[in-house]
Amino acid sequence: MEDVEVDICVVGAGPAGLTLALLLLRSGVRVAVVEKATGLDRQFRGEILQPGGQAVLDRLGVLAGARERGAVEHDGFQLVQRGRVLIDGDYRRLPGPFNCLLSIPQPHVLAVLLAACEGYDGFRWLPGHKVTALLDTDGRVAGVRCAGPGGERVVTARCVVGADGRYSKVRRLAGIDPGRHDVFDQDVVWCKLPAPADAPYRVQIFRADGNPVLTYRSVPEQLQLGWTLPHGGWREVTAGGIDAVRARIRAAAPPYADLVDAHLRSLRDLTLLDVFSARAPEWTRDGLLLVGDAAHTHSPIGAQGINLALQDAVAAHPVLVAAVRAGHADRALLERFTARRRREIAAIGRIQRVQSGAMLAAGRVAGAVRPRLAGVASRTPLYRAVLGRIAFGDRSLRIAEDLLTHDPAGRQPCA
Repeated sequence: MEDVEVDICVVGAGPAGLTLALLLLRSGVRVAVVEKATGLDRQFRGEILQPGGQAVLDRLGVLAGARERGAVEHDGFQLVQRGRVLIDGDYRRLPGPFNCLLSIPQPHVLAVLLAACEGYDGFRWLPGHKVTALLDTDGRVAGVRCAGPGGERVVTARCVVGADGRYSKVRRLAGIDPGRHDVFDQDVVWCKLPAPADAPYRVQIFRADGNPVLTYRSVPEQLQLGWTLPHGGWREVTAGGIDAVRARIRAAAPPYADLVDAHLRSLRDLTLLDVFSARAPEWTRDGLLLVGDAAHTHSPIGAQGINLALQDAVAAHPVLVAAVRAGHADRALLERFTARRRREIAAIGRIQRVQSGAMLAAGRVAGAVRPRLAGVASRTPLYRAVLGRIAFGDRSLRIAEDLLTHDPAGRQPCA
């Protein structure tokens, strides 16, 4: 097979990888994206896009096209305990134009990003290619070796970017520990149900009988439902079969009890997700940069994964352009990215731990105290500041406009 020589090799065609590729291409950088899957139309669980992420995609001119493929605007999120709304995070009160939570299937976003990348001569798209080794030249990463449909191929580059998710092959080949820590002491059992006409346009967490449940509308006319369980509790729960599981989900999400009865027919209708948080101790080596979930993995609380991945791409963009111009991607240069992002990632992690304790903690004491604490906290300036941080991330982070060859077109704010 033909070998490939580029400036930057991105491994992983997720939101971080393709967004970074597009930014680099618009800066005149030659980019190859290596993706193990043969296509982008596969199942993803993370569909909620925060305002900060929407702003990045809009500035790149891809948000409108992704929305046209199907999306659902949500007015905010709610914590509901036994029918009582304890926390009402109203996104419509945030500054516009992206003052909503957007439920949008990742394949919709990725397809538009990929199409934009394919408009550049300096882009090489390598789907169905699995990375088997990192190339080493005098102790620095100089590319990847990968196996594809036609055999083995070598991609040489000044820098390899690992954007290949929480189970990153690039990270493992580099010998970097994932830094897993299970602060989110839950697994999530996921399913999709037909969305009832009266389902609210809000992301909701229900606290009723049993374990908390997360629900939200998605496309096409579906209701996403995530039922949380203590780590390792799935085997015990499923010992009684689908009838026992269905009864527990009914009790946990009373508004959707009839829906659960009608549409959960077997355990095959449910997917168990291994939910964990992680922060790798190293994000850089000479010639290597980790971004998104490959560098830091987050729990689903607060819907931060995609937002942080997109902002990682924005932060990495000028650093990698500087590396290409300098003719090297030494670790000292790449550490500019780490210095910019580590503090933000740590701050979001702390917020998620507080959210997890407030929303998911079990027991009679927690159930009794939660309404009082929620009522007090939601009226404080600190709550509004935290909501803004969750929604927008690092507001000081901007796309390096001076490095782009032309402006993107199209703008579609929330209605």
